[in-house]
Amino acid sequence: MDGMARDAAGIGALADPLRHRLYHFVCSQPAPVSRDQAADALDIPRHQAKFHLDRLESEGLLESDYARLTGRSGPGAGRTSKLYRRARRDIAVSLPHREYELAGRLMAEAIAGSAATGVAAVEVLHHIAHDYGRTIGDTAVNEGRRKPADAESALELAAALLTEHGYQPRRVDGEMQLANCPFHALAQQQTELACGMNHALISGVADALTPHSPCARLDPHPERCCVVLTSSATPRP
Repeated sequence: MDGMARDAAGIGALADPLRHRLYHFVCSQPAPVSRDQAADALDIPRHQAKFHLDRLESEGLLESDYARLTGRSGPGAGRTSKLYRRARRDIAVSLPHREYELAGRLMAEAIAGSAATGVAAVEVLHHIAHDYGRTIGDTAVNEGRRKPADAESALELAAALLTEHGYQPRRVDGEMQLANCPFHALAQQQTELACGMNHALISGVADALTPHSPCARLDPHPERCCVVLTSSATPRP
């Protein structure tokens, strides 16, 4: 199960009202919660609390371990209990796919880099975004994943990689347009900043596919991402 499917399944698990209440109870407690504590708090049978808590754990919303509630060890300390706490991973689902956490991380690194070097933050951001995209491409190539043999296969591989990151490539008139911008809301408010970051990231992916790297060009359009990819064998407009 990929990350988005797992997140969607986790959020879907909260559709059950009782499970939703159990989740919020566990999250609101200062310490991990036992099945008995959850059952008492919600006034439900212990077996019902166990079923729903374990379901929340299996969907990645809760984590658990075992401990003695008395805090003692050794003979007479009592049996261990399974204790639940909120999962430490973040869960988010958005349709269309958005990457605002990534945008924030790249921009935070750029601001820190600018402060340390005196280079303009936007210039640093472009370098960081390009390196991020280059890592995506390098990882695919180094894993032996359809190493492109020609310009057309390089364009197809770039499209496959960008699909995994939410860009929704589509072929139109011989070029690869990107139907979705993962930084959509940012692009509405800070168009130049978001488009520059997108262009740098996608160029990084393309540059990793040498010697047949696709051409990434800025071609803003209100209904899609501002970057368009063409095969290196295709004449550029």
